[in-house]
Amino acid sequence: MSRIIVITSGKGGVGKTTITANLGTALAQRGHKVALVDADFGLRNLDLLLGLENRVVYTAIDAIAGHCRLSQALVKDKRQPRLALLPAAQSRNKESVTPEQMEKLVNAIAQSFDYVIIDCPAGIELGFRNAISAAKEALVVTTPEVTAVRDADRAIGLLEANDIKDIKLIVNRIRPEMVQLHDMMSVEDVLEILAVPPIGIVPDDERIIICSNKGEPIVSDENPTLPAIAFQNIARRLDGEEVPFIDLMAAHNNLFNRLRRLFRN
Repeated sequence: MSRIIVITSGKGGVGKTTITANLGTALAQRGHKVALVDADFGLRNLDLLLGLENRVVYTAIDAIAGHCRLSQALVKDKRQPRLALLPAAQSRNKESVTPEQMEKLVNAIAQSFDYVIIDCPAGIELGFRNAISAAKEALVVTTPEVTAVRDADRAIGLLEANDIKDIKLIVNRIRPEMVQLHDMMSVEDVLEILAVPPIGIVPDDERIIICSNKGEPIVSDENPTLPAIAFQNIARRLDGEEVPFIDLMAAHNNLFNRLRRLFRN
């Protein structure tokens, strides 16, 4: 049975689309058939992060309007044969689709895939309602900032009000050195406020931006990095594995100590 998961936050700019691209790729690497749905009508970006922008011919709007078959609108990933993208339409706004149309579309996709992951637009209005309409599970993304945490709390309340009870949290862009200096909220601070079980803790890393600009999810990089391992661990936890969380503070301190020893020599 297919799992339909929405990735949301309430606030924009916290990394939902980057997480969608990397998590979808990581699940496909594990042998699952995965469909990513860009629900951000008017501000399509998921195709760019996957490097698929030149392959987009039809969009979700075309499939809904019957201008093409659903299979024609799904764009196959060039690296992962098990991964496909349903792009949003850049020229249409959120009002172009109703929650009922979106639910029907996602349920149709789910017939052929193990995972359907929906990239939710920012905000909590119609775009949010469209994105969650067919979802059975939700991953809420926040960064360790008070505004992001407050908006995540609002999104969690709305998910619960719409009978989505299976909610997990991803804390994104953690910077251990700032946490140590008390210039950034810790993961524990965020978890205490939101009271939602965590499924992922992702460190801030400039390599994520570099990979995104290239249209290559960081989990596709041959050189393992902490962010890539964090995304792969989220995929493993979704599959039911018990995977310990990376101790980012210890990793940071070990790196700092190695550098300090290097400069002493």
